[in-house]
Amino acid sequence: MSTNLGAEIIKTVGVTKRFGELVAVNKVDYLLHENEVAGIIGANGSGKTTFFNLVTGYFPPDEGTVYYKGEDITGTPPEQRVAMGMMRTFQLTSTFDNLAVIDNLVLSYFRAYQKHSLFHLFTNTCKKHRKNEKIQAIVETFELQDVADREVRHLGLGEKRRLEIAMAILAEPKVLLLDEPLAGLAENEIKAVLSVLRRHIGTQTILIVEHKISHVEDFLQRLTVMHEGRVIADGGYEECLRDPEVRRSYWQIDVSEDGVEEACS
Repeated sequence: MSTNLGAEIIKTVGVTKRFGELVAVNKVDYLLHENEVAGIIGANGSGKTTFFNLVTGYFPPDEGTVYYKGEDITGTPPEQRVAMGMMRTFQLTSTFDNLAVIDNLVLSYFRAYQKHSLFHLFTNTCKKHRKNEKIQAIVETFELQDVADREVRHLGLGEKRRLEIAMAILAEPKVLLLDEPLAGLAENEIKAVLSVLRRHIGTQTILIVEHKISHVEDFLQRLTVMHEGRVIADGGYEECLRDPEVRRSYWQIDVSEDGVEEACS
């Protein structure tokens, strides 16, 4: 885990979410610091995505409080959280599949910085803005040069995922929240996405919810493991892996008194 932590940026205190009799998130306390790259993992049904929706405002908690930079945002709607600097990729990355990659980046940039209407951009064409310094830099960073002029509908899944994350980072959010960004990608596509995200370590606060720990084990600075709506471990990668409850709940491995590992029944 990083020892040079910045100021607190996201904090939850006792957040709880119920769906009928099911307690999906159970009194979770969580803390994320500025410029930290953190991950939340857990098996299906562990509550990680529900917790993510509580942080980003898509679900209201039944109990508890969500803070952003020390301000209570528990009742703040998602679009206002975006304006404050919290961004899930899909909140800004609805792509225009019949437009080129570069033009999607232009539209994303101007929605974030210039506040032009989409009608204004379409009627004045995107072409004259394609050489914008910030847009060209993000094209290079996310290695989109070879597909810059290709219509989005012709992209592979990995290329489109890189475009979506590029569009979000182009808006320079304070916190980038990624919900299973690697799902459905081939191994080489996973490496490509993580490669470009690594370039933002130390300069961007990133929170990733992921199902498989193998995808992010060498990328995260801090790991949180959830099971049945609770946080069962939080800390460095190796520290969490050694936690007995993580071994039982996530890996389905139990350790007997004589040190022999056994599959949980």
